[in-house]
Amino acid sequence: MKRVLVIIWLVVLLFGICSLFWYNQIVYSLPTPVPANYKVVPKGELINFNTTLGVYGKKPLFLHFFNPDCPCSRFNISNFKSLVKQYNNRINFVVVVMSSRAYTAKDIQAKFDLNIPVCFDKSIAAACGVYSTPQAVLIDGQTRLYYRGNYNKARYCTDDKTSFAKMAIEGLLNNNDKLVFSQLALKSYGCKLPGCKQ
Repeated sequence: MKRVLVIIWLVVLLFGICSLFWYNQIVYSLPTPVPANYKVVPKGELINFNTTLGVYGKKPLFLHFFNPDCPCSRFNISNFKSLVKQYNNRINFVVVVMSSRAYTAKDIQAKFDLNIPVCFDKSIAAACGVYSTPQAVLIDGQTRLYYRGNYNKARYCTDDKTSFAKMAIEGLLNNNDKLVFSQLALKSYGCKLPGCKQ
């Protein structure tokens, strides 16, 4: 009898874990709802920063919109770090933390092993048209929006054929103004920003 109860308990536990996993898969595979007050920022738009982000000169700027509390952001961190490692000498990278919890730059840098600037200015998201995390924003040397969108089609960022953020970096570095992305790249997926109104 004891053995049967243990087996039943294990089956129930396994079912619960699988249900939670599949629920999260379904939730985070759906597009993030667009907030009612959302303002579209088109490609080529001049981005005006009210912060020190404008001090990076003529090098392109890659903004990584990140929420440490968002599972999608945490799944994406290794993909983002690989981009930093590959392109850090040609592009300035900045992490823009979008969380309602209090973090410091050192918290983020230490926890995620990042040696790049960390910013907490939430107005940057609105300036770039970002309403979810993780999102990649690439700004050219004239502070114009080149790309805003997803890193990859999957939350695990494992498909090189749809590595949208990397494609955008390559396009900008090769002066490709004709680069066009599908809605899969441009429609936001992930966690909505803290404070977003639907």
